Amino acid sequence: MGLLLGPSSANLSLLLLPSFLLSIARIENPKISNLPPLSPSSIPTISTMAATNEHTVLQFVTPSSTTSTTTSVLTARIHPLVIFNVCDCFVRRPDSAERVIGTLLGSILPDGTVDIRNSYAVPHNESSDQVAVDIDYHHNMLASHLKVNPKEVIVGWYSTGAGVNGGSALIHDFFAREVTNPIHLTVDTGFTNGEGTIKAYVSSNLSLGDRQLAAQFQEIPVDLRMVEAERVGYDVLKATTVDKLPNDMEGMELTMERLLALINDVYKYVDSVVEGQTSPDNNIGRFIAEAVASLPKLPPQVFDNLVNDSLQDQLLLLYLSSITRTQLSLAEKLNTAAQML
Repeated sequence: MGLLLGPSSANLSLLLLPSFLLSIARIENPKISNLPPLSPSSIPTISTMAATNEHTVLQFVTPSSTTSTTTSVLTARIHPLVIFNVCDCFVRRPDSAERVIGTLLGSILPDGTVDIRNSYAVPHNESSDQVAVDIDYHHNMLASHLKVNPKEVIVGWYSTGAGVNGGSALIHDFFAREVTNPIHLTVDTGFTNGEGTIKAYVSSNLSLGDRQLAAQFQEIPVDLRMVEAERVGYDVLKATTVDKLPNDMEGMELTMERLLALINDVYKYVDSVVEGQTSPDNNIGRFIAEAVASLPKLPPQVFDNLVNDSLQDQLLLLYLSSITRTQLSLAEKLNTAAQML
């Protein structure tokens, strides 16, 4: 069963971006003159207004002196597995999908920090005025995950893209029914600013009197918790774009080329220090010694045999998978021919 989310004429979607720009979007053209007068000290000044046949958008700019918000400031602590999951889901998305969304799992620490440890994608369809979310898939995935990790609960949701929009407000409203004060995480997989920017938001209600008008998104600090090996991989991913993903052999070849280049740089540095051209650095010498000591002490022939055995196993798997695909294709054609007869 899917959930169809769509704004009503009485609801507004307000988005507070990191640059403190506010946007209010209402379905059906509202009459701005009917709104009660607002105090300049309590609401940002109007800078622009754009109207279309279906939407009216007000653009506000918050004065620089305003520092208070209606949402308590939290911190989102994100583990690298979440970012890798988001990127993997984006690469495998349907061709017609502009972005992917999913559920964030983790826990809330006593100091208010949201510890995000895992995630899974949720199928959805999105248009300009409504969003359809596959609720059954979401609940089935959550139930399966809780059987393995019962301490990890829903803490929010993620989406790919540079920021939040009207559809984000609708999806956030759905997750607000699943958990109190959910986190909205955005990952810029389009590398808008030259790298994969990661931002997190929390939402609060904006009301005039007793009437709820909008959901206000406020950016919160993001803390990426990684060990050194994870950080190296993340830095490469967030600063690199490729036309296609390399296969196993291409990836191994590129990795070996980088490794050889690094070894050559170390050789040049050591030779330069030995010849007196460069002053020695004890820290660099310690790092080189630790790297050399971490290498397994194997004879060259034994090491070559291990690499060759692993390579032959991978080639055998590729061969078996190719035979399987051929068998399935042949069986499909035979079944089609039998049905035609």
